[in-house]
Amino acid sequence: MAKPPPPLTYRDSGVDLADAGAVVRAVAPLARRTANEHCIGGVGGFGGLFQLPADIGPQPVLVAGADGVGTKLQLAAAAGRNGDVGVDLVAMCVNDILAHGARPLFFLDYYASGQLRAEAVAEVVAGICRGCEQAGCALLGGESAAMPGLYRDGDYDLAGFAVGAVNRADLIDGGGIGAGDAVIGIAGSGPHANGFSLVRAVLKRSGVSLSATVGGATLADALLAPTKIYVRPVLRLLTQTTVKGIAHITGGGIAGNLSRILPPGAAARVDASAWARPAVFTWLKDAGGIGEEEMLRTFNCGIGMALVVDAAEADGVVKFLRGAGEEAFCIGKVTAAVGGEQRVVIA
Repeated sequence: MAKPPPPLTYRDSGVDLADAGAVVRAVAPLARRTANEHCIGGVGGFGGLFQLPADIGPQPVLVAGADGVGTKLQLAAAAGRNGDVGVDLVAMCVNDILAHGARPLFFLDYYASGQLRAEAVAEVVAGICRGCEQAGCALLGGESAAMPGLYRDGDYDLAGFAVGAVNRADLIDGGGIGAGDAVIGIAGSGPHANGFSLVRAVLKRSGVSLSATVGGATLADALLAPTKIYVRPVLRLLTQTTVKGIAHITGGGIAGNLSRILPPGAAARVDASAWARPAVFTWLKDAGGIGEEEMLRTFNCGIGMALVVDAAEADGVVKFLRGAGEEAFCIGKVTAAVGGEQRVVIA
């Protein structure tokens, strides 16, 4: 009788539970840096615990968002900048909930790879913690998963989940936007975390190295700059003036995202000459032979967030944001929608 094969173990299949323990030990002290007085317990339980702050208001509304970083991860890994995409992950989520006027409270992350390596996970989580610190929220927990066979060695994916809160009376939904209102644009830090499948196609076609220079910076610096987190200046602004609508400019560009907050009967015209387009976008357009319409539909082209305010408040809002260290511009105005016309026109 043939001898039976030796029993299989989880480790034989490619997953070592010791690696998972090493990850927890590596990331727990990083997460503790972001904790505040509302956090209960620490990282390691089955769920994260957070006491809702009493100063939200009498009718607190929780606002949640989830996102990822996309194929920017591949460029970041090639350039050895895995920590920066941790900031991207937080930014993509907290900027979304900020669009409703919500204050980010806590964040959770999900890291998946073929094999867990504590040092690599810690590098990403350190970036996530930097993002949480910029947004003023706590890293409440997360999950790391080893899935050999689904991911090639060295590949990984990220997802993030942010929860914030806003008093119901202060919720921003664009409902009060009307003709004559002004559109304020706040500059981004680069392509942020959108359009990188096209970015990678341009790099492949052009054969240009990430060490090449564009606009006085390396291509790596220009393309991989972490997504700007707008939480602190915008939340301060909300205590000073009424903001009728906020659009986080992600996939779909300015037109695609601004149109999401316009109520029925409203449209907008955006003046593309109101801000200087960063050199990295000009490089992408020229190196890839990308048409202007495709550029505007795929990339933020220099504007990472757009606010809609009363026209009489526009100059004061721009001045406030510039005083807070942001590059801000009045980039357009809201108009009445005309049948058959695009809701947002960029000219």
